[in-house]
Order: sequence, then C-alpha cells, then structure tokens
Amino acid sequence: MSVRKLKPITPGQRFRIVNNFEEITTNKPEKSLTVGIKKSGGRNNTGKMTMRYTGGGHKKKYRIIDFKRNKFNIEATVKTVEYDPNRTAFIALLEYADGEKRYIVAPNGIKVDQKVISGENVAPEVGNAMKLKNMPLGTVVSCIEMRPGQGAILARSAGSSAQLTSRDGKYAIVKLPSGESRMILVECMAMIGSVSNSDHQLTVSGKAGRSRWLGRRPRTRAVVMNPVDHPMGGGEGRSSGGHPRSRNGKPAKGYKTRKKNKVSNRYIVSKRK
Repeated sequence: MSVRKLKPITPGQRFRIVNNFEEITTNKPEKSLTVGIKKSGGRNNTGKMTMRYTGGGHKKKYRIIDFKRNKFNIEATVKTVEYDPNRTAFIALLEYADGEKRYIVAPNGIKVDQKVISGENVAPEVGNAMKLKNMPLGTVVSCIEMRPGQGAILARSAGSSAQLTSRDGKYAIVKLPSGESRMILVECMAMIGSVSNSDHQLTVSGKAGRSRWLGRRPRTRAVVMNPVDHPMGGGEGRSSGGHPRSRNGKPAKGYKTRKKNKVSNRYIVSKRK
C-alpha cells in the first residue's frame, strides 16, 4: 500500500497525491451484489433543500456489504479486492464453499485466494470474524458490532482499528480508534485485523473539481455571510467573526455538547482524547 506524487504537467496535478491501488485486482463489481443508488442533492420529499453543500457527483452503484458475517463455520475464498465508491476502505469479494458470494470490508493484508471464516471457535487470523468472548486479549480488531446480530458499525473506515484490552463478565473492554475505551457485550462479532487502504488519509485531491466529482459543492465560510445567515457574519470590512460558533449559535472548538446523563455514559470506561 503506497501513494505517489504526480508530476505537475497541469495545474490540477501540481499538488496531487494519489493512491497506487496496488491491492485492487479488478474494476468490475459482482453484478448480483450491486444495486442502483439515487442522489437527493440534499433535498427532502417536498423538494426543499435540507442539507447544504451536497449535490452533483459521479454516478455510483451501491455494493451490498455483509456487515453481520453470520454465515458461520463455512470457509470462504477471497476472489477479488475491489474499490468501493461508497466508502474509504476497499472491499473483498468472498465465495463460500456452497457457492454463495458476499462482499466484506477488506482487512489490511488480505490476498486473493486466501481462506477466511467466521464462527465461534475459529483461528484469530486476519479476515476471520468471531465473537469478542473467543478472541485473545490484545487482538487488533475492526468492524465491531455494538449489539449482537446488529452488524458492524464501529471501526469501518480506511485504516481504522480497535484493540480488545480486557474482559469483565458479560462485557469486553475495547479501545476504539478515537481513544475511547468502551464496554461492549462479549456476544458481539468483530473482524480480526485493521481495515485496508490505510494510506487514504495521505492523498491530496489537487483541485476543487475532484470534490465536485464526489458530490461536494463549495462551502461558504461563516465570516463572509450576513448576520441574518450566521452568528459570525456581518461587520465592516474583513471582520474576524468573533467567537467561533455553529450556525445555530453553539460554540465550536472545544465546547462539549455531550449530555451529562446520556444513557451510554455507563459503558464508557475512559473518554476519548
């Protein structure tokens, strides 16, 4: 996994740093696992814009990902490692011994023709999925469930990983990518290994047009707005804008917005950095 810097033969390539995509083995997705996806352009069902700065972008197909890994004790072979326009991580196509195909979020270091399996008592090897109660302590994991059978919702983006630090009764204590240590039920599933495409954060788009291809429209800075549009707007000439805050007046940059009596507080062993 590596990145490369382009030669500046055009202005848009002067600062551009691109992914090498060395792990990718095909550019055609599995047709049976793709569905159409419709863009809303940030509009709701009445056509009113409810999300600013979204719209446009390249046409995509959604790849159906198996986040539950609930096909237990049946070995699968990795057929391809593919790019997915809907997420930062790469995805891997598995073909099970009974012929069924499924996509999973590809872990770091997965190879074509590698065997992976999910179940109760499987080896803690990269790509395998198992319950937190069966993993050795200190294991690096990703794609973690928060409720048994819910499907993975934690540590799914490119390069992210968590660590199983200890177990206490029916809870496992997992150190999450944010630095937070949290109690998660030992019956929850997780995948062994960190997520692929760890160099994603090193890439530089190089020009505004690449953001438009991703469906991101230009973002207006708060200090150039009028007072009616934003608390930081208005003033004569180039005003600094005052205290940084959001459009609805909540202070930004350090102000804590988490509720003191939030239900999930009881599961947090130590807060994020």
